[in-house]
Amino acid sequence: MSKYSEQFKLEAITSCLVGGMSYRAAADKHEIEFGMLRRWVASYRIHGAASLKKTHRRYHPDFKLSVLQRMWRDEFSFRETTALFDLRNVNQVGIWERQYYSGGIEALTSRKPGPPAKMSKKPSKSIASPSVTEPPSREQLLAEVEYLRMENAYLKKLEALIQADELAARQKAQIVLALRRHYPLDGLLQASGLARSTFYYQQKALQVVDKYALLKTQITSVFEQHKGRYGYRCITAAISHAGTVVNHKTIQRLMGQLQLKSLVRPKRYRSYKGPVGRTAPNVLAREFEAEQPNQKWVTDITEFKVAGVKLYLSPVLDLYNGEIVAYQMEVAPRFSMVSDMLKKALHRLKKHERPMLHSDQGWHYQMAAYRRQLEERGLSQSKSRRGNCYDNATMESFFGTLKSEFYYLNRFTSVDQLKAGLDDYIHYYNHERIKLKLKGLSPVQYRTQPTRP
Repeated sequence: MSKYSEQFKLEAITSCLVGGMSYRAAADKHEIEFGMLRRWVASYRIHGAASLKKTHRRYHPDFKLSVLQRMWRDEFSFRETTALFDLRNVNQVGIWERQYYSGGIEALTSRKPGPPAKMSKKPSKSIASPSVTEPPSREQLLAEVEYLRMENAYLKKLEALIQADELAARQKAQIVLALRRHYPLDGLLQASGLARSTFYYQQKALQVVDKYALLKTQITSVFEQHKGRYGYRCITAAISHAGTVVNHKTIQRLMGQLQLKSLVRPKRYRSYKGPVGRTAPNVLAREFEAEQPNQKWVTDITEFKVAGVKLYLSPVLDLYNGEIVAYQMEVAPRFSMVSDMLKKALHRLKKHERPMLHSDQGWHYQMAAYRRQLEERGLSQSKSRRGNCYDNATMESFFGTLKSEFYYLNRFTSVDQLKAGLDDYIHYYNHERIKLKLKGLSPVQYRTQPTRP
């Protein structure tokens, strides 16, 4: 790992945590191994910038034993244990475990500095399965460890490419080619089960020029020209108009290989799951104005995504001044989110205040527990017509303002950072952000002014 600088590692990690790229796409972009990038990201999440620094450490046997005990107690995998203790060699824990099983705590003592013993071209059966009556020599154990490390590296490559029960010889040859710089060819062929003649045949076949290279260039050019607005159907039509007739399924497959996907109409959270409870009439009827505070409320749920994790926001908005009365955030759209949000909003009401609460027909608002909360406080319920977002336009307008002024203008590395930012923005929206229709006042300033218009 020493051949990669701290800056290079940070850029690769940032591609996943901030740029939203998948591990495979980021690994291909930076030309590194898929498993290596996953280890970098896992260590960075636990240890931060310290995981990027190059270290050359010798571990005490007691430390090695504590690592093994922690792994056995919590049933961690080798990869999880490596990330937890910031070990730079993913195979290190497996080596320690085999040493401990073969010779106890004494076998965990580090060997004296010096070059490792050379591995024979073809490990003998005595190395793979040492005799019970005659203990293996030190050279045999070192050769076995080296072979197991090589076999483990091959299997990790295999895991990254596997998509069926059996891999084609071409895919196996790709793995062997990628590992040939680090391990002898004879050992890799034995681990992969490839015949030498098959390997050289596939190596020659892999050197053939990609027949879709020109088409991929055309696809990328059209995609970038239209700034990601085109999907595979529109790109197929554009390329056909340019004189290249090609099947749309080919374009779709190649776009998948190029990691190109239309940015139009991204998937969003939809709360409607069908008639799971009682509905209510549209009492609000798009009359989005109120004569006094706490007369008409509207509510809905919106979704955010950061670092591969989703965050949901459930606010209540007062139609009198557009103020966010209460809100709740959770990483899953559970009913408790809406219930806790409603409790906060009801707590702010005076005894004589009984606002109408309007929402869409999401399943949260059809629950008996939700309707019971409203009935106990004397609030009337109103719902939009199914599939009609205009019946709750004020709430949708707030979500649009929130995302365009805050969410889309910032980058977030964690859900906690996004939550803190949403808290700050909603406070700013209520207390500082002026509205022209409120005579240049913020919602709270308009509500608390001495004389209301």
